[in-house]
Amino acid sequence: MILFNPVIISVIVLLVLCLLKLDVLLSLLVAAMVGGLSAGMGIEETVVTLVSGMGGSSETALSYILLGVLAVELDYTGTASLLSRKIGSMIKGNKTALVLILALVACLSQNLIPIHIAFIPIMIPPMLTLMNKLKLDRRAVACSLSFGLQAPYVSIPVGFGLMYHTILANNISKNGLEVYNMEIWKYTWPIGVAMFVGLLIALFIFRKPREYETDEKVLAEYESDKNSNTKLNRTHVLSLIAALSTVVVQVQTGSMPLGALTGVLLMIIFKTVKWKDVEEVVGNGVKMMGYIAFIMLVAEGFGSVLSSSGSINELVEFAVSVSKGSKLLASTAMIITGMFIVTGIGSSFGTVPILSVLYVPICVQMGYSKAATVILIAAAAAIGDAGSPVSDTALGPTAGLNADGQHDHIWDTCVPTFASFNIPIALCGIIMSALVL
Repeated sequence: MILFNPVIISVIVLLVLCLLKLDVLLSLLVAAMVGGLSAGMGIEETVVTLVSGMGGSSETALSYILLGVLAVELDYTGTASLLSRKIGSMIKGNKTALVLILALVACLSQNLIPIHIAFIPIMIPPMLTLMNKLKLDRRAVACSLSFGLQAPYVSIPVGFGLMYHTILANNISKNGLEVYNMEIWKYTWPIGVAMFVGLLIALFIFRKPREYETDEKVLAEYESDKNSNTKLNRTHVLSLIAALSTVVVQVQTGSMPLGALTGVLLMIIFKTVKWKDVEEVVGNGVKMMGYIAFIMLVAEGFGSVLSSSGSINELVEFAVSVSKGSKLLASTAMIITGMFIVTGIGSSFGTVPILSVLYVPICVQMGYSKAATVILIAAAAAIGDAGSPVSDTALGPTAGLNADGQHDHIWDTCVPTFASFNIPIALCGIIMSALVL
């Protein structure tokens, strides 16, 4: 019976444990063990597969830690607070404007200035007092950030988008259907539109005021800062140069860790961070992003366990068998299968190779067009990214919004973003692949 498929069992265990507020890291480890054992791998083999698979995200984990250090350095110099105050003065008390600006900044972090979630711990914590004063529901902010972190790479071939489209093109071509990376966007842009519709719905649902506790002293400091005419000084300028250097080095070398390290070292060389405070700043940066980095490592190992179990093939075969030749049913089954896989693994980028091997031959056999095949695989690999407890698309917003301990990762980030974006992505992928393209 398909309900006893190890992939389904392990993902359900992961989600249930997270919803019951067991720590995400512990939930991942338990789910990995359950998945491996239910697939007959044995405890030792499951642990070995989990640990060996963790290496796949080592570069990403190092990047997050170094970017966390850079974020703390920018906060140390007051540059982050200055930028937050500038945005606060721009919106003039308009909550919707603030949410849309943050969505735009998140979009730019994927394409124009590809730093991914690194801007969140820099910008968001200093803005929490403003959000509290506006009684802004942080679930709306979580949705805006998740939109900006995902929709651009799915639909725009620049920055992380070019990386995602290249992965799609290479893996689809390798499995028998030739496609080029610069034509992917022609087929995937409807997914971005669907996500934008989801964002608008989320903003409507979470439009009502929501109260958060704010320390009176912090509020007084915020009002004092807001009314001051603080301008860019030498320290701020040098800090921004260091931050921009991170982007330049990353784009030129293709190495996110090297770019982040460049920014961190320049802040020290420019003496915007005092030598005596370097150890504390680095420690705070590791504390801020180290947990997320380690979750990404374990999530990669979890994905390795699922792949090694051989249960993904069984899941796809069942999905196709129940379709009985109907493209509508086949697309629905493949999208839902993708959702289970991505929700567990937490990476749409890492899921593309898995799904391409399984889906391309099926799509060719069933007579899907090239456009329909591309959008189906892109949607199946993207669905579940927003809302997965172990995805950086969810972990990033929580890292910023929960800086004062008033934002729950599961109920305030994962559940709202999962409902807001995965339903539109599913409908778009199914309708476009089965009925339109």
